[in-house]
This record gives sequence, C-alpha cells and structure tokens, in this order.
Amino acid sequence: MTNKILEKALNGERISPEEAVRLFETTDMLLLGNIASRISRKKLKERVVTYIVDRNINYTNICITDCAFCAFYRKEDDEEAYVHPFETIAGKIEETIALGGRQILLQGGHNINLKIDYFEDLFRRIKERFDIHLHALSPPEIVHTAKISKLAIVDTLRRLNDAGLDSIPGGGAEILVDRVRQKISPHKCSTREWLDVMDCAHGMNIPTTATMMFGHVETVEDRVEHLRRIRDQQDKTMGFTAFIPWPFQPGRTELGLDHDISSQVTGLDYLKTLAISRIFLDNFDNLQSSWVTQGPKVGQMALYYGANDMGSTMLEENVVRAAGTVHCLNEEDIRRIITDSGFKPQRRNMRYERVN
Repeated sequence: MTNKILEKALNGERISPEEAVRLFETTDMLLLGNIASRISRKKLKERVVTYIVDRNINYTNICITDCAFCAFYRKEDDEEAYVHPFETIAGKIEETIALGGRQILLQGGHNINLKIDYFEDLFRRIKERFDIHLHALSPPEIVHTAKISKLAIVDTLRRLNDAGLDSIPGGGAEILVDRVRQKISPHKCSTREWLDVMDCAHGMNIPTTATMMFGHVETVEDRVEHLRRIRDQQDKTMGFTAFIPWPFQPGRTELGLDHDISSQVTGLDYLKTLAISRIFLDNFDNLQSSWVTQGPKVGQMALYYGANDMGSTMLEENVVRAAGTVHCLNEEDIRRIITDSGFKPQRRNMRYERVN
C-alpha cells in the first residue's frame, strides 16, 4: 500500500489525508526520503539549495497568552520583561545590514500596551532609516493587535502594510486543530483566525510563510489535518512562499516541566514528517530545513528528505534558545553544509528570488 501511495505522488497525483496517515506508518525511511527528494528535485529542476541572511528581532517578550510550550515570554511585572526602544532595534538592524542581511524577522509577545499606532510608528521609522525587508508579526500578533485596537483584520493589515510591512511569518500556527490549541495555547487565536489572517494578507498581495510545530500533544492525524488546512489555503491563494515544520522544544516550558511532556520527535520522526510534508504539499515549491532545532547534521540530512532551503543564518534567535536549544551557523557554515551535500548554495529573499 505504501509503495502505491508513493508511486502515485511521484507521478504527480495528489494524495489524500488518509494516505498521508498511512505514510506515517512506514519504517522504510530510505524509500520515503528518496521519493520526497525526487519530488523536490522535479519541482525545482536545479541542484540548488537556498538560504537567507537575516536576524530575528523580538521587540518585546511581554505576553498575556501563557502558551504552555513557550519559555520565552514574561509577564509585564517580571524583572526580565522588556519592550525594546527604537534605537535598540535600529542598532540590531545596522548590525544585520553590515553583515550582508537584507531582511529582519520582527516578532514578539501579545503585549496589551502595544496597539496599532505603536507598530505604524515603528515600521515607518524603520523604513525611513533602512533599506530592509520587514518580515513581521505572525497571525496571532495581528489578531491580538486588531482586537486591542478595535479594528477589523483587513483594516489592521492595510494600516500595517501602508506603514512598511512587507511580508508575514507563519508563526503561531503550532497545530491547526482547535482541540490541540485549547490544550497548549488556549488564549491564542483559533485555527480559523490564523487562516483568515493569511487569506486576507494573500488577497492584499502580502506574501507569507506557513509553519507547523509538532511533537507535543497532537496525534499523527492532527499533523495531517494541519497539512490539509495549509494545502487548502494554498490552493485558494498561492500566497505561501514556503512551509517550515519544526519539533517542539520542551526545555523550561510548562509542557515540559509541569506536564512532563518531553519532545516525542527523534531525528527520524522529524525527517519522516518533513518528507511526508513534501509529498502531501504538492502546491508548495519550498520546504525549509529546521537546523535551528535539529542541529546542522540532521538539518543537512533534511536536504535529502524534501527540504530545498536551509532557512536563515539567524544572526539572532531568542525563542528556541529560551527553551535551551542552541545551534549556531554563520553564512560560511551554511554554504559549506549545502556544498558538502552535493548542492549549490544560493542566497535568496523572502519571495525565494535569488540575490547576490
């Protein structure tokens, strides 16, 4: 049965959610990786693996959502709580540009003191001062900002876009099944709200990415349902530029400490999920390797399990680091890993256009 499903996918036919669940039952990892890799190469023609030079700037760590999987957030009265002043953010952008960066990923917590005017002012000041791509605010942040500013999602996005927002990261998706979300992030936006932000953004020609954080309380069926919702949205708008799955990092989190849920994701489980994502998401060109959570060696293996992108140099990363997972690669390291894997390294931008 598995061979028939894989043959179907290799021939360009769409597989069903039920067939995707069956693929999770296979133990033939070499075959699964082979098919995912061949599908990736058929889509992209050349043996090129892309990456981007950017920096993840967290403008605040103050958050009211209390997500059980997060070790990064702080309450407003915590000693470590912060909202970065503009000059701190500007300094980080200057450092990024000096190292060849063309983009910043700007994300933070759900801070009830930061309404739409805060972001409009911040984005305009950034754009007035720097020639930089602003990849900012995940759907939950946008939903939160809309609610506390008493605005519709479309009006919130229009104002952010007018102020300088270029694209939206796919964070906050976790698993797009509300039963799961109620267990791990009950105060964050719903599945429907997450998808509505993306749908609205795509309608305004604002490109976005899509993500999945797995390996906690979800089932294999939940993972596949997440992939189905992403695929359906992509069928509708073709507005996602990439899909990025990564495993839950349990260190210092409520899920890990209070509920004794350690990551269920081994290196093989990660590679299997990545490969099945490539096979199932037939309307995505780009899948990213999560070396930030898996380390460079498994991240390198991901290039033979359906990934065609090594993601970011991550000149700064704080959220995964807060959970105790620290992997660092500079641009030279990423290019060496790609070359050693038999591919040509290529810089890109958020739209996956090649740049020098």
